[in-house]
Amino acid sequence: MTPPSKQTVGIVLAGGQARRMGGGDKCLLEIGGQSLLARAIERLSPQVASLVINANGEEGRFAAFEHPVVKDVIEGFVGPLAGILTGMRWAQENAPGSPYIITVASDTPFFPHDLTSKLARAVGEEEAMIVLAASNGRVHPVFGLWPVALADDLEQALLLGVRKILDWTDRHKMVEVVFESVDAGMDPCFNVNRPEDLARAELIAEKVE
Repeated sequence: MTPPSKQTVGIVLAGGQARRMGGGDKCLLEIGGQSLLARAIERLSPQVASLVINANGEEGRFAAFEHPVVKDVIEGFVGPLAGILTGMRWAQENAPGSPYIITVASDTPFFPHDLTSKLARAVGEEEAMIVLAASNGRVHPVFGLWPVALADDLEQALLLGVRKILDWTDRHKMVEVVFESVDAGMDPCFNVNRPEDLARAELIAEKVE
């Protein structure tokens, strides 16, 4: 059964170390006077039942966003799989009626407003189906709909050293949903990795907002 948005927990992944941006909280950088994190929250909030920020370090720096902040349940900055697991564990404890979580990257300011609904429709009648977003010929594994029932399997994989998302998803039922470029040819999964990307995001924001 397709999981409705009202039962899905949204996880904004903000736990990266931003090495290509010189370190620090990349998600707090601004375009158009609004932080990347604020933009991600603004886009995802209407699509989910509840929203959580996954970030490590001092939680107080995100207090202004008024959403729960949860640290990786696997320590050591082991990558986005740890953030996905953290979201699953949070949902199990705080939203037991939610069979799925959806994850988005905090440095992707223009992801689709219908991301959750399109990914959810791809589940169909399959149980434990992972659904990932794709665009411009490539999959974007941090944009995914994840069955909470796979939490134990994911934790075991992490403890065994699995770090790449696709190395884990290849073990399970998985389908990709393609999102077409919109608004001036913009890739909907365009993300800010480097200073030049931030400058480009400023230009995109001027065109699409």
